[in-house]
Amino acid sequence: MIPPVPDTGVGPAPVPGEPVVLDPDWGLLRLTAPNPGLMTGPGTNSYVIGRSDLALVDPGPDDEGHRAALLAAIEARGTLRWILVTHTHRDHAPGAAKLAEATGAQMVGFGPADDFVPDLSVGGGWTLTLPGAVTLEAVHTPGHASNHLCWLLRESRTLLTGDHVMHGSTVVIRPPDGDLGTYLASLARVRDLDPPIERLAPGHGRVMEDVSGVIDALIAHRLGRHAGVAQALRAAGRGTVEDLLPQVYADVTEAQLVPARSSLWAHLRFLAEEGHAEALGELPGQDTVTTRWGWVATAA
Repeated sequence: MIPPVPDTGVGPAPVPGEPVVLDPDWGLLRLTAPNPGLMTGPGTNSYVIGRSDLALVDPGPDDEGHRAALLAAIEARGTLRWILVTHTHRDHAPGAAKLAEATGAQMVGFGPADDFVPDLSVGGGWTLTLPGAVTLEAVHTPGHASNHLCWLLRESRTLLTGDHVMHGSTVVIRPPDGDLGTYLASLARVRDLDPPIERLAPGHGRVMEDVSGVIDALIAHRLGRHAGVAQALRAAGRGTVEDLLPQVYADVTEAQLVPARSSLWAHLRFLAEEGHAEALGELPGQDTVTTRWGWVATAA
């Protein structure tokens, strides 16, 4: 039995185009992009922080309507100085360039990738101090993407999580850039930060306050699925993602099978890191990169 991911969201549900003030003390405002879907839930959350000189976390997709809504929210509060991205996937970073052009804001991220070229490349521990003693700290959280940064609003202990933690669901791990073992370690590191995190503001969905409970549930869900993958591979002896998919992901919908292939590949790679599987190499006649590899269970 794979432990489910609980719905622990609090506060208003994200609605595209509707700004929501999450924390008036530190000027934290959420505005959701109009890109709902299987992978994005209600849409990508953009966060505006500050009271005069402002920072924005995750401008979202290159969408004219979302950009106009962000500019209106910014104009009502001050001047946008910094655009921070959690990672460079297409639903989080593509809106940065045109927003920077419109405002003169500096683009900040882990590094150039996927057509995103930051003005400033930063790593974990880098801090930005806004007027009013508002501090944002970069927390490097690889796993979903190697260049993933969460952004910690230190004063309220609120972590803007991007795709590292989502409300009510797990994220897709797409190798080779995505790595399951690294992701699990990053989750544990966030859970164990000192002083502890008090709120999670995700890239998709509602705010969550039971931080340890949320992260422990995500880890348990992943490890439960991982045990199922190991069992299926041991029973088969060897196989491809396509061979194992019906057994391991019998509980998902047809539409969810597409991301499930990537996640299954990530589990097999993690089994190999643990010494429980070996990659046979690429096989002919397969459709995608996730299904070209064959795997064999080991005695370890």
